[in-house]
Amino acid sequence: MTSSIQKTLQEKNAEYASKFTQGHLALPPAKQYLILTCMDARIDPAAAFGIDLGDAHVIRNAGGSAIDGQRSIIISEQLLGTKEIILIKHTGCGMLTFTNEDAHGLVKKNLGPSASAETANLDFLPFSNLEDAVRRDVDFLKSSATVPDSVTISGWIYEVETGKVRQVV
Repeated sequence: MTSSIQKTLQEKNAEYASKFTQGHLALPPAKQYLILTCMDARIDPAAAFGIDLGDAHVIRNAGGSAIDGQRSIIISEQLLGTKEIILIKHTGCGMLTFTNEDAHGLVKKNLGPSASAETANLDFLPFSNLEDAVRRDVDFLKSSATVPDSVTISGWIYEVETGKVRQVV
């Protein structure tokens, strides 16, 4: 059975595809950079950060985590030629609202002992201070052997309340 969300996806895609003219774009991002940001539904990276189709890779995960995004970063740089990383966390992030203990407790309560055992060593990567989290992730990237010294790295905060960004690092 098709859900209403799936139906909307099909309808909106048909509308999009009927006007689509960008099938010629190259696989590597034209401007050779990547944005690493949160999966939060209030962030529209293309609109908020001025990204045209084909310009950049956009990597999204809970909290805009560099650790969680490392696999995609390596692929973007080593296989597809990106030379700059722009890490953007945001105000009001859900990752500010819980601890690892909270998350593990919810998994055990809601998903049971098998899921709890499966995720026992999982770090959900929560943080309690937004600016510190940006600095830690930028430091992680700069010190990682998987990110060449030639790669430019900066860290930013997007304000979901105003739509503005400010540079932290």
